[in-house]
Amino acid sequence: MDYKFLHVHRDGPVEHLVLNRPDVRNAFNAGMIAELTAWAGDFARHSDARVVVLSGAGKVFCAGADASWMAETVSYAEAENLRDAGTASAMFRALDELPVPVIGRIHGAAIGGGAGLTAVCDIAIADEDAVFGFTEVKLGIIPAVISPFVLAKIGRSAARELFLSGARFPAARAYKIGLVHAVVPAADLDDTVARYLAEIGSAGREAIRAAKALIRDVWGRTAADAAPITAAALAARRVSAEGQEGLRAFLEKRKPRWTA
Repeated sequence: MDYKFLHVHRDGPVEHLVLNRPDVRNAFNAGMIAELTAWAGDFARHSDARVVVLSGAGKVFCAGADASWMAETVSYAEAENLRDAGTASAMFRALDELPVPVIGRIHGAAIGGGAGLTAVCDIAIADEDAVFGFTEVKLGIIPAVISPFVLAKIGRSAARELFLSGARFPAARAYKIGLVHAVVPAADLDDTVARYLAEIGSAGREAIRAAKALIRDVWGRTAADAAPITAAALAARRVSAEGQEGLRAFLEKRKPRWTA
């Protein structure tokens, strides 16, 4: 599929997804949202890639919503706003539910929806000079559609401060609250991504997918409610070809010979 606002390329087992509107700091518009949703659906159905690296072209990862697109929404009726918000929510959900790990390469800034994109990354690596913010209240609106994903990452306490103040904050604070998982100099971003890719590449493909599904299935449940799910998940992995190879390799003190 050809994209206008994204650049997608494959490098072996890695799918690179690049936001490609550098002239407007990779800000969202309706077209980019539609393309991200379409890409996520196609990837989930057809791709055999092991991991996705999400990044932004130019100087900024994602600055949130495009000003010209926001200007259009000023005249929307409530029904149009409901449809527009639902479309954006579906995009974030599609990215969040991708079956493989998503590594975010965050540089420059991740504001509003850009911070929401950071939240749906399984592993987020930030440039030490990157700036973050849930700045919607500064515009008289709220970070509504991204809130389920952000709250799952940073919790209620940090959200209360950052959603209500709309304050921008540095990468060090994003790391402290769990929005990102590593903070490095800009020159080390690619090397850090590569190290995570190597770790993922050394593990079982299906085990990683099952582990990501497990997080979603267990999240929010009590230990008692989760017990049947976790028992079934572990039993299924132990008898799988991949699980059998991994366990045998461990017992035989050798590297596993993954089939994929």
